[in-house]
Amino acid sequence: MRCPYCEAENSRVLESRTSDDGTTIRRRRECANEACARRFTTYERVEQRPLMVIKKNADREAFSSEKLYRGLAKACEKRPISTEQLETVVNTIERELRLEYDREVPSSAIGERVMEALRKLDGVAYVRFASVYREFRDVATLAKEVLALLSETSDKQQEST
Repeated sequence: MRCPYCEAENSRVLESRTSDDGTTIRRRRECANEACARRFTTYERVEQRPLMVIKKNADREAFSSEKLYRGLAKACEKRPISTEQLETVVNTIERELRLEYDREVPSSAIGERVMEALRKLDGVAYVRFASVYREFRDVATLAKEVLALLSETSDKQQEST
């Protein structure tokens, strides 16, 4: 594997781990070039047929798990959520989409799955994502969403006691 920093042809695997769902292998590598010796991560997964996303304006683009990860990471910025948790959410969403849709998936289906995952993972990240995804036009709409989330959280706490 080529080093992304110095372009050296060789690197060595330091650690390999399979994802929770068993579909991806994460490898920590180190550049074999002694002058560089930097570490980086690679992922190995089965090559699958392309899944096209149908956007709101009817444009189509290839599904990108990296783009999904970046969106989740942005919503979870400065929140106590690990990289592994985000990777698990991305892998789960991608697996669900591939099972449910053959070749094309509406962007709304992706957005709703992200909203559901973030709602379970972290309320603040959920509200951040929802404010962009649902295009809140004013503070009242945002407040309504936060109140609904608070009510849901309160109901869950009462059920557990």
